[in-house]
This record gives sequence, structure tokens and C-alpha cells, in this order.
Amino acid sequence: MCHNNYMFIDKVQIVIRAGNGGDGHKSFYRDTLNMTGGPDGGDGGRGGNVVAIGDQNIDNLVGFHFSQKFNAENGENGGRGKKHGKNGKDLVIRVPLGTKIIKETGEIVADITRHEQTEVLLKGGAGGLGNMHFATSTKQTPNFSQTGEITKPYNITLELSTIADVGLIGFPNVGKSTLLSVITRANPKIGNYHFTTVFPNIGIANVFGENIVIADIPGLIEGASAGAGLGIDFLKHISRTRLLIHIVDIAETEGRNALDDYKIINNELKGFGSALDKKPQIIALNKCDALAGDKTKIKDFKKAVKNKKIFEISAFGHSGVKELLEEVYKELKKIPKIEATTETTALEDYVDKSAFEVVKNLNGFEVKGAFIDNIVRGVVLEDTESRMYFHKKLEEAGVFKALKKAGLESGDTVKIKNQEFTWEE
Repeated sequence: MCHNNYMFIDKVQIVIRAGNGGDGHKSFYRDTLNMTGGPDGGDGGRGGNVVAIGDQNIDNLVGFHFSQKFNAENGENGGRGKKHGKNGKDLVIRVPLGTKIIKETGEIVADITRHEQTEVLLKGGAGGLGNMHFATSTKQTPNFSQTGEITKPYNITLELSTIADVGLIGFPNVGKSTLLSVITRANPKIGNYHFTTVFPNIGIANVFGENIVIADIPGLIEGASAGAGLGIDFLKHISRTRLLIHIVDIAETEGRNALDDYKIINNELKGFGSALDKKPQIIALNKCDALAGDKTKIKDFKKAVKNKKIFEISAFGHSGVKELLEEVYKELKKIPKIEATTETTALEDYVDKSAFEVVKNLNGFEVKGAFIDNIVRGVVLEDTESRMYFHKKLEEAGVFKALKKAGLESGDTVKIKNQEFTWEE
């Protein structure tokens, strides 16, 4: 959605992928004095991680709107002379505070609430081992190395719920943007029409030497919690605020009734759920300067709304604003700060690299699982030594034992990845 050439995006789906590991190298040491040197192939570099970092200088997710695929750098391949491949650079995703990172399953991976908060979302693939690692006392010239670990892409959703200490709520055109510009360093663009603000503006007010973050929540209208207007898109931005300033046009300059406005907005908060209607509120009766000294409307409002802290202000004329801010400061001291969601889950499912399973089918037997995926990275079946290494690792892991337990007999076919073997005792 656009307003004055500004686009505000608070929810976006992107695809992220950690870098692949670089391949290990296969080489042997050679110089003019030594033509029969041992293996000296270096390891591949690790792929880059995907890292999310909170940034208080970003106010929305528009940076992810035009490009949805993000890949960390791959690790470089190893080289001769035991040269280690360069590790891939991390992919750093900077997001506004209040951003939740969500899996396809709906589970929350991370909740970014602090400036420079750093969360590793995906780890880069491991680099492959060079052939120098595969030499043994009996096999001193291994003619194989290990390929790098291949990563996979993940679909995630970034969803922003603005984090602010205070939310300014009220009907359109009651003076929220004007008040924000007066009490903070924000400079919202203000126009004299109903949907004055179509995205949350955020500013910082300094009261008694402390910073208070204040958000001007876009104007709500009747039916917002049911989808009318823009309100339902932005009611969630109120959910992380600690205190609300409910601004009412007491001069009724738009032809609406001030008390009705107040009740309608509170009904919308209640209708949205998430206990928004239970948040502490301070009422600011704005445009008092337009009453020309007639206090009748103010008295009627106060008589109808009891047990609430009510301030008479003029955002345009700056009157009563200092007293309002001081009360906000006192109230915030009583209200705990909003904590980040603690129930988070890893984006990558845990993989037990020692796990495998034997499956019996019409064509024979198949062995698959994370152990197989990992071990084949270091196998060149055309090479005798590599094949023997593979055989040894399968035996050590108990694969042959598991096959026999599943009923394997001489002459049966065994499939591992893309290779098929005939079992012989």
C-alpha cells in the first residue's frame, strides 16, 4: 500500500538458503625432489549462515517486497598443498524490531525485539574433506575426497508488529499525527483528509532524560475489527504497545459525536481480541482550542466517562501536551516491558547423521537416511580405495547387520542412493 510514495509492508514471505559447503580437493604433493609425495588435498570451506539482526532504524519490511530469494555465499573448494577453501560469507537479514520469523508450519523461529539482536536461522553446509584425511597406514594414496554439504531452501514469513511503548489510537483526523510530530522527533506527513495515516509512524519522545517510543496507529473506523477500512491490518500493531493514548476530537470538527467515537474505538479493540481493550489508556481530549472557551462538551464527556485519566490538550497549539507526556512517563514506570516470544523452534529440523533405515521392496532392499546422505559425499565408487572406504563405513555403522536382520540373502539387490549392488556372502 502506498502513501506519498512511501510503501509500508508488514508481512512478507521469502525463501532463504544457507551456503553450500565447498568440495574437498584431491591432489598429491609433487616437486622436483619428491615425485611420490602423499595426499595434500585441502578441505572445502563452510557455507555461509543465514542470520537475522534487529535494526531500530528500519520501520517496515519493504526491503523484502521486491526480492524474495536470499542465498548465503557458498564455501570455496579446497586446493592443493592442503589449502583450505574460503568460508562463505553469512547472509545478514536486517529486520525492524517487532518482526516475527515464522516457519511454514506456523511455528515461530525467532522474535526480534531488541536492536542488534542476532539470530542464526540457518547454518551453512559443512565443507568436504580433502583426500589428505583419508590416508591410512595401509592406504597411503587415497584417490578421493569429500564433496561439500548441500543445503536446501526454506520458506519463511516475516511478520511485523510494531514495537512501541505507547500507541496513539482514535478515529481518522482527530490529531494523532499532529500530536506525534509535536512530542517526538518524527515528522509524519499530515493531510486534512480521513485516512491521514495509512501506515504506523514511529517517533521518540524524551521525557525526564528517558526515551519513550510512540507509534501513531492508522485511523480506525467502525467495523475495523471485522475488516472495514485499514483498521484490521493495523490493530495488530497495537498488540505490542504497553500504554494507549486515546485521542478524541472533543470539538467534533468532523461532525461526529466525541463520546460515540470513544465507545466505537474501544469496541473495535475488544472485537479484535488479544486483550487490546484491557491495555491501560489515557484519554486526550484534543482540539480544545476550537471550543472557544465553551467547556460544555468537555464536562459532558467527563461525566459520561468516569475513572479514566483525561487530559485537555491542543496538539496544534501545544497546550496540555507537557502534562500529558509527564503522565505517560509515570504510567510506563508501572507497566512491565513487552517480552519477546520465548516459545520458539529451530527452522531446520534436527538431523541425526548416524540414522538410517532399511526398506524391503519388490526389487530387493534399499538403505536410506541422513547417514547415507552424509557418507556418500566422500565416495567415488569407480575408485577401488574409495569403494573399500565406503564398505568399511557401512559395516562400522551396522548397515550390513541391519540388512541381514531384514532378511538379506546372497543374490539380493541392495540400492544405496543411485547405486545398486548384488549382495554376495
